[in-house]
Amino acid sequence: MSRRGGIRAVLPPILVYEKHCVFCRRAVLRWKARTGSRVLYLPRETPLLPRLLGVSSRAARRAVQLVETDGTIYQGAEAVFRTLGRAPGLALITRIARLPVLRWGAELVYRWVARHRPLVGAIDRALLGRDPTPPSSALVRSLFVRGMGAMYLAAFTSLGAQVRGLYGRRGLLPIAELLDRGKAVLGDDAWKQYPSIFLAGASDEALVRACRAGQLLSIGLMLGLAPRPTLFALWGLYLSFVSTGREFLSFQWDVLLLETGVDAFVVAPSGLRPTFRAEEPPWPAVLLMRWHALRFFCEAGIAKVRSGDETWRARTACRFHYGTQPLPTPLAWTAHALPRWCHRVSTELALDIERWSPLLAFAPRRLRRLGFAVLVGLQTLIAATGNYGFFNALSGVISLWLLDDAVLVRTRPLPRPPRTSGLKRALIDAGAAVLFAASLGAHLLRYGRRAVPEALTKLVDFGQRARSLGAYGLFASMTTERPEIVIEASNDDVEWAEYSFRYKPGDPRRGGRWVAPHQPRLDWQMWFAALSVPPRWFYRLLQRLLEASPDVLALLEHAPFGDRPPRFVRAVLYDYRMNDRATRRRTGEYWQRTRLGLYVPPVTLNERTSRRFVGARV
Repeated sequence: MSRRGGIRAVLPPILVYEKHCVFCRRAVLRWKARTGSRVLYLPRETPLLPRLLGVSSRAARRAVQLVETDGTIYQGAEAVFRTLGRAPGLALITRIARLPVLRWGAELVYRWVARHRPLVGAIDRALLGRDPTPPSSALVRSLFVRGMGAMYLAAFTSLGAQVRGLYGRRGLLPIAELLDRGKAVLGDDAWKQYPSIFLAGASDEALVRACRAGQLLSIGLMLGLAPRPTLFALWGLYLSFVSTGREFLSFQWDVLLLETGVDAFVVAPSGLRPTFRAEEPPWPAVLLMRWHALRFFCEAGIAKVRSGDETWRARTACRFHYGTQPLPTPLAWTAHALPRWCHRVSTELALDIERWSPLLAFAPRRLRRLGFAVLVGLQTLIAATGNYGFFNALSGVISLWLLDDAVLVRTRPLPRPPRTSGLKRALIDAGAAVLFAASLGAHLLRYGRRAVPEALTKLVDFGQRARSLGAYGLFASMTTERPEIVIEASNDDVEWAEYSFRYKPGDPRRGGRWVAPHQPRLDWQMWFAALSVPPRWFYRLLQRLLEASPDVLALLEHAPFGDRPPRFVRAVLYDYRMNDRATRRRTGEYWQRTRLGLYVPPVTLNERTSRRFVGARV
C-alpha cells in the first residue's frame, strides 16, 4: 500500500518503526544487518519526524512506513519487501514475494503479527536468542571446506590401499583394460563415457600416483590452500576413478562426495590462502548448502517409505539391520541383542529423524541447531554399529550448514566479515542457482508426477553423467537374511581350506571390526554378490586367486596356501545369523552359520577355464 508524503524525502529511503515494540526493534536490527546504509531506520518517536516525512503517528504505530526517495510512502508487508529488496542477493526474492497472490497473503500475515506483537516477540526471542541479527557463516564455511579436505583424504587413502588389487592390470577390474576397449569402440568420444585422466594412461603406477596426488591435495585443502582450484582438482581426480570404477566405486557416498565437492567449489572462498574472515559467503550459497542437506537427508527417509518394504512399514527394520548389514562393528552384536521394543522405537525414530529433522535446515537459528544435533546424533549411532566408509563423517560435514558462527564462537562474537560483491558475487549466485535447479530437477524426476521442462532434464542428465548428481536412500529395502560367500581352496579337490577376508564375517568366532572411514570395497561387494547370482567380476576374483595374484591376495587377510597358487577354488554359500547371548556365552561364537550349497562349483586354471575367465569381461 502506498501514498505520497508531504515533502520529498532525501536519500537514502527511510523506514519508520515503533520504538516501544520489542519485536519491531528486533526485526529492524535484522533488516539493518542485511541492507546496511542503503536504508535509514528511524523510530516513530523521533522529534518532528512525522511532520517532515508526511507520516502520521497513528499509521506508524499500526505498521512500519517506508518513505522512498521520491516521497512515496509504503506500509506494512509492502514496506518490508521493498526494504529487503535493497539487500544484496534478496532483490529477486522480494520481487517474487510482491506478486499479487503472495503479496495478499503476506499482508494478512503482517496484520496478524501486528495485532500480536508481544507474543510474536517472545517467540522470536525463543527461536533466535538474545541477538536477532543474522549471524555470519564464514567460520562454518571454513570448517566445511576443511572438512571436505578430510573427506577426500579418507577417500583417496582408502582407495590407495586397494587400487592395485581392484584396478591394476593384475587386479579384479583393470581400468586399463576397460579404457582400451572404450577407446577402440568410441574413439575420440570415449571421454564422454569415461571422463577420466586415465584415458592418457592407466598403468598401476599412474593409479597409485593419482591416489597420492589426491592425498596431497586433500591435505592442502585442509590447510586452506587455494580452496577453489584444489576442490576442482580433487573432484576431477575422484571422478576419474568413479567413472571407471564400476561396481567397486558405485556407492551412494561416492556420488555424494562428488556432488558435495561441486557445491563446495561454488561456496569456497577465493584466493590462494584466504582466511575464514576474508569475506562473508553470499546468502544464496548458504541457502544452496542448506538445501543440499535437506534433500540428502530427506531422500533417505522418503526412499524408505516409498519402497513399500514391509520391515519399514511394520517398524521392524532395526530388528534385522544390525545382523544383516554389510560390515558390522563390535557394537552391532550388542545392538542386535536389545529387546524387540527397542528395535521398534529405533526404527520409528530413524524414520522420523530422516523425514522431518532436515526441514529444520530452513528454520530459525535455535531450531537449526536442534536439527544439527539430531541428524549428527543419528549418524553417530549408525557409525557405532556399522562400517560405512566416510559416509557418516561426510553427512556430518554437510550438516555443518545447519549451524552458524554464533554457535561456534560463543565466548566473544566475531566481527562480521565484508560481503562478497561485484562480479564474484554474481558468479557465485549464478552457480548456486544452477546447482539448485539441477538438484531440484533430479528430485522432481525421481518423485514428482508432473513433466519436468526439457532444459531442466538436460541439466540433470549432464550432472548424472558427471557422476555428480545422485539419488540417495541407503537401505530403502531392508535385507532380513544374511547369505555369506566363503571361498575355499584345495590342491586335491578333497581337503578344502578357507580364504579369510579382513573385515567381512567369516570365522563364526570373530565378531565385527572397526574399519571406517576406510572402506574395504571387495568385502563390501562380497555382501552384494551373496544376494544374487555370481557377478562377472566374481569369476575374475576366482581367476586371480588361482593365479595367486599378489595384488589381489593383499586385499585378503589370509590365503590357505600363502603366496602359492592352489589347484582348485570354489565358493560356498552359507546363511549367517547372530547368536543370542546364551549361545555366544556357551560357544564363544558370534555367528551361527548353516551351509546352503555351492555358490560356484570347483574350478581350476587350465586353458579352457582361462578362456572362460578372460571372456568374463568386466
